[in-house]
Amino acid sequence: MGEEIKTTGFTPTDKARFADRLAQETHLARALFEQDVFSRDGHMVGFEVETWIVDHNYGPSSINQDLLEALDNPLVVPELSRFNLELNCAPFRLQGDALSKAHAALTDLWATCNDVAHQLDANLVLIGTLPTLRDGDLTLANMSPLNRYYALNQEVLNLRGGQPLHVNIVGRDRLASMHRDVMLEAATTSFQIHLKAPADLAHLYYNASVAASGPILAACGNAPFLFGKALWEETRIPLFEQAVKAPGPARVCMGAGYASRSLIEIFEENLRDYDALLPMTFDDPPEALRHLRLHNGVIWRWNRPLIGFDASGAPHLRIEHRVLPAGPTFIDMLANAALYLGLARARAMSGDGGAGGLAFADAKRNFYAAARYGLDATLTWPGAGEVAADRLLLERLIPEAREGLRDLGVAEADFLDIIEARVQTRQTGSVWQRKALEARGGDLYGLMAAYCERQRSGAPVHQWEI
Repeated sequence: MGEEIKTTGFTPTDKARFADRLAQETHLARALFEQDVFSRDGHMVGFEVETWIVDHNYGPSSINQDLLEALDNPLVVPELSRFNLELNCAPFRLQGDALSKAHAALTDLWATCNDVAHQLDANLVLIGTLPTLRDGDLTLANMSPLNRYYALNQEVLNLRGGQPLHVNIVGRDRLASMHRDVMLEAATTSFQIHLKAPADLAHLYYNASVAASGPILAACGNAPFLFGKALWEETRIPLFEQAVKAPGPARVCMGAGYASRSLIEIFEENLRDYDALLPMTFDDPPEALRHLRLHNGVIWRWNRPLIGFDASGAPHLRIEHRVLPAGPTFIDMLANAALYLGLARARAMSGDGGAGGLAFADAKRNFYAAARYGLDATLTWPGAGEVAADRLLLERLIPEAREGLRDLGVAEADFLDIIEARVQTRQTGSVWQRKALEARGGDLYGLMAAYCERQRSGAPVHQWEI
């Protein structure tokens, strides 16, 4: 979805041509996999960080085009709204001090971006949903001026027959909102982890990622507020799912089930079950799989399989773990990554197809319970039955993640110490935000001033004073 396109509208001929190319490339991907063409090279990891641009009153500042022009850095790219940016780092081989190297690369890039933002009277902030955002900020006037976003908006509305999008979230408070565009999606910012695995193991990592998503999210919430309402611990989850809702299978979802034998099954599911949303055709050879990748880019599974290419030109498979929020600090985010990567490895290698005996329906229920209740969620887990999320993490999953990192040869146990302390103190980003808002008498701007001050310190959120 990061690729720009040449048009904002499509004809029936465009759609038929795209469907032909998509089918051809999906069948080719299957053939290439069966022929063992996909890379079996070792594990790699990369990261995307979505960030808010705010003014000195901590409201959204719609200047991403000015920032991008001043930065002129290929690692910093636009997002759907003019008040968001995406930061990237080059991938690292998943071994040794990979997470420390990623932390250094991302914090260096962050400092550069913030220096430029300050010159434009703005600041960057890492937070899952911005408490000071107003419903009226999410208009087409604040959409980044790129064809792919205009086309996405138009095609979602076309699929809905022109009917507006409705968001209805019941949490501590209730939020009901109606929009005639997809801009509600811009209210969510995430930290996305890309895990490249050997092709013959990729489906095991995918299943492990799905199974682990609930407990991971329970420990990492940072999005409790939207439009002044206290909602879920991770309000991003229901918001994004409802923000681009269209007829047919949900485009933002946990998926339909685990993969049985290979990740190619998920791309075959895309072909079978999903209409093309951006049917742009290209002149690239089928081996580039460009239509398959574009189609997959507008199906936002919370754990999304991706196809890319090694430097050698060989296609590879990776999993994009999309469940985590941005923030509170980079050390928190890399700790979250350590929890995910360690659990993904341990689960993938444990047998039972990577899911460790957890039924897909239970994995899905766990995910939404964790999104709503965080560490207060009750989860279902093999061998434990129904168990409190914090207890499951402390007694079983954090130790399991340590084993997984050791098995990968990643010497980064200190990051998991942060997760353990966060769960023991029960202070996630969402918990801190709720307590800090209460301490400030409901002043959202005072909350953001304190949040930004503590974020600048770089300390993990479990150490933040209220």
